[in-house]
Amino acid sequence: MHLSGEYRGGRPRTPGTVGELGEFGLIRELTSRLTTTPAVRIGPGDDAAVVSAPDRRVVATTDILLEGRHFRRDWSTAYDVGRKAAAQNLADIAAMGAVPTALLLGLVVPAELPANWPTELMDGIRDEAHVAAAAVVGGDVVRGETITVSITALGDLRNREPVTRSGARPGDTVAVTGWLGWSAAGHAVLSRGFRSPRAFVEAHRRPEPPYHAGPAAAELGATSMTDVSDGLVADLGHVAEASKVRIDLRSADLDVPAQMSDIGQAVGVDPLHWVLTGGEDHALVATFPPSAKLPARWRKIGGVLGPTAQPQVTVDGAPWEPAGGWDHFGGGGSGGAGNGR
Repeated sequence: MHLSGEYRGGRPRTPGTVGELGEFGLIRELTSRLTTTPAVRIGPGDDAAVVSAPDRRVVATTDILLEGRHFRRDWSTAYDVGRKAAAQNLADIAAMGAVPTALLLGLVVPAELPANWPTELMDGIRDEAHVAAAAVVGGDVVRGETITVSITALGDLRNREPVTRSGARPGDTVAVTGWLGWSAAGHAVLSRGFRSPRAFVEAHRRPEPPYHAGPAAAELGATSMTDVSDGLVADLGHVAEASKVRIDLRSADLDVPAQMSDIGQAVGVDPLHWVLTGGEDHALVATFPPSAKLPARWRKIGGVLGPTAQPQVTVDGAPWEPAGGWDHFGGGGSGGAGNGR
């Protein structure tokens, strides 16, 4: 697993505070850091952006990150937060089988915040967008008491039908690409005041979704797909409910790295629990017809059964207890600042 190192920055730090810079000064600082792509017809600087939509359909999604709920500044740099905020939205676009094209940023910051924090945040958003071949095309900044980062992502289906949660069929194979449980293991490490093993901590700070695998899965005939933002069991539960089927996972086919097992032993957690219920890795999980020839990057982890009047996800034929997963209003998941979805 490759994860980039700490942000060093390629530009001088912006001096002073956000309040000293002012709204329009901050906007100039943020937009001056942006790059573009051929899909962007009109970028930042006008009343609205214009982005090409050759398919004549636009895939759209949005997420909000709140300081203290979704990230902590003592755990993550502004650049980390930017990468993470962009990644979780871009992964949703890829999970529909679409190609990301553009991002918009809504940002709330206190006036006393050092001005380099939002500029480094924008650097992270820009760089993550670049990984997915997308661009930041606009947004808004507002003064407020709590740092809040809202991202809207747009995507293009390129003449394919969207891959939704409702298409899983009995007999389909369940397969995953990307990492499972790494972010949750990193959160457990950070929660105990440690910063290593570094790979897991970095996985929590900056997820690496397999963006290109989403459109590729659509080409391979995926019948349903979602990204793993709330936990494998929880997110496949949405697929099972939408498709009215039962999904059974094989624990023996789930990858539990030795180092994750070591972390689990140190903190008294079964690492399989992280793999099954930990979110924020933004792996892609999909169902495919049994005849589909999947490339090596897709790992077969179960199958679709049913149909059934009680859609559910089971592990080795039985419900996984505790079910886990994240629910903002239900109190599920491992919880804690920096682990919200």
